[in-house]
Amino acid sequence: MQKRILGQNLSVSAIGYGAMGLSHAYGTAVEKNEAIKIIRTAFEQGYTLFDTAALYVGQYADGATAINEALVGEAIKPFRDQIVLATKGGAEFHDSKLVIDGSPEGLRKSVENSLRQLDVETIDLYYQHMPDPNVAPEVVADLMGQLIKEGKIKHWGISNASVDYIERADDVTKVTAVQDRFSMLARRKSERLFPILKKRQIGFVAYSPLASGFLTNQDRSKIDQHNKLDFRGNMHQFTEVGTDEAQAISSLVTQLADEKQASPAQISLAWVLKQQPWIVPIPGTSKEKRLIENADAVNIQLSDDEIKQMNRLLDKVNYDQFD
Repeated sequence: MQKRILGQNLSVSAIGYGAMGLSHAYGTAVEKNEAIKIIRTAFEQGYTLFDTAALYVGQYADGATAINEALVGEAIKPFRDQIVLATKGGAEFHDSKLVIDGSPEGLRKSVENSLRQLDVETIDLYYQHMPDPNVAPEVVADLMGQLIKEGKIKHWGISNASVDYIERADDVTKVTAVQDRFSMLARRKSERLFPILKKRQIGFVAYSPLASGFLTNQDRSKIDQHNKLDFRGNMHQFTEVGTDEAQAISSLVTQLADEKQASPAQISLAWVLKQQPWIVPIPGTSKEKRLIENADAVNIQLSDDEIKQMNRLLDKVNYDQFD
């Protein structure tokens, strides 16, 4: 697969693999051996960026706890030194409530826990999962600099952060990547970050680049609105109103897919890749066919005119709902 550079020197596959859905947020966790097989197949297909987080904990069909970091750590053992392992910390669920702890003590504990769960000696790219309003970015960045010197992490990044937060953190310890939601249905929030990311040579990792599967053109009626383990039931695009609002985009994606003998997912990923040369999308899937399909998106060519046509249509979307 083609490569892209995050930050100044972190080389990764142009499309990464987001492991979240194997254990968390999309219903019951994928059976462990099957999930490991999917991750290893991703490596065989050329994926070299694998993304997880301490927050990604779910439930297997038998009721056992599914810990995404532990799963990813076991799966990548045969090729650990050939990939970039990314995880996120500083946020966990306690008694079903989200607890954010960006204090140096909390983040250091989070890093140590992730090293143990992943069963690795160092983490290639470690993100603060989300800013803590009670802790200044300079404090977080200083700790990350210490962790880099100690060899516990190699690069650091920030997820779900503002321009001001990124700038202040980057002034203390160089930020390699910023991660946020970005797709044709979620543009505006992340696009506001792009000028400063370009200026400071910070890469951008796009999660949910397929709008949580909406842009794959799969049967959306399969979403169980009452399944508390599947967070898509709360997403605007999976409501009747949201589906109607995004219909024009879905139709254009399907049209371009037919013209280029591609899938809607490949068109959607190709659009993301076209936006900036330092953007790396991390779609997730539990299907081997989709895994291969997503990897092939790097070969889909969208012309400048096609991008303009798509963007004109996208400009009409009410992003306040989808972001």
